[in-house]
Amino acid sequence: MAYSTYLTLIIPAIFALIATYIAMLFVRSYFLESGVISRNPNKKKDEVIPTSGGVAVSFGFIVGVLVYVFGASFGLYTPVAPVTFLFAAALSVLLITFVGFLDDLNVKTSFGKSTGMKDWRRGMKQWQKPTLTFLGALPLMAVNAGVSIIALPFIGAVNFGLIYPLILLPLAVIFVANAFNLLGGFDGMATGTGLIAVLGLLVYSILYGTYTGALISIVLAASIFVLFFYHRYPVKVLTGDSFTYMFGAAFISAVVIGNMEAFGLIIFLPWILEFIMHARGKFKTTDLGVIKEGGILAAPYGKKIYSWTHIMMNLKPMKEWEVAMYMWFVEIGFVVLAFAMKWFNLL
Repeated sequence: MAYSTYLTLIIPAIFALIATYIAMLFVRSYFLESGVISRNPNKKKDEVIPTSGGVAVSFGFIVGVLVYVFGASFGLYTPVAPVTFLFAAALSVLLITFVGFLDDLNVKTSFGKSTGMKDWRRGMKQWQKPTLTFLGALPLMAVNAGVSIIALPFIGAVNFGLIYPLILLPLAVIFVANAFNLLGGFDGMATGTGLIAVLGLLVYSILYGTYTGALISIVLAASIFVLFFYHRYPVKVLTGDSFTYMFGAAFISAVVIGNMEAFGLIIFLPWILEFIMHARGKFKTTDLGVIKEGGILAAPYGKKIYSWTHIMMNLKPMKEWEVAMYMWFVEIGFVVLAFAMKWFNLL
């Protein structure tokens, strides 16, 4: 890419970062006062924390996209990314963030049973989550985003025709949003792994993919970085379903519009495997740990494994930040695997 082209990536990302930071300051204070709160389940002390930090990430992402569209519309540069697809991605993120925020609002004033452990978040019913997250796919379906010919690992190019925009695309948004939501009960885990995955998409887009994929990835990465700063251990703002759901829509937007479905599939494998492990427990299990003395976390079901975190907590006694860090390395490993497969022409 030319120097001027890189600037059209960097400038929207800077605006996204600044907008997310400003929005995060508002979210942190306003949501705390308004009761959009939760408790940190991995700490014994009775600590109330503002949640739904994904609202700030969504705002920053949309601002970043609009900054690019503004420059293109007013002739500051020749647009490379299709504006229609960018608006579809922004609307997709906005709609699904709204669904996640509604889920974040549904809290209880006392602890009760949830996924086999105590929690005070009621949230949506299991059937409501995939139904409502379908809204995030509608804008991408409407503009027929992506290319129906997909290069699948070990198989090759497959033309899915109308099945791609009408069936595979909405299923992908629903699955990614809900699967990503399964692995995020630890400080810095969801934001850290999500940031690593998006940076992987960014590098891939620059090396092998499209400019549009790079634009969506860098704006998303800048927005997530701000939330990661507040979500890392010790957490100051919880992500909420507004983040996990918006990540699903934004991730799929980058993958589909950037024509990197096969690469995206490989780097999302940790969450696919997490979904399978939770399915073994009929989605009534949790990734959280049992708190012991000194803040040490133990696997909640003993040697039974229903999550990546259960594997880690069975390896050795761990603190919360260690579990998150181990999961970061898992995702880094899958990103490296995806690039290795591309290097050997397996993608």
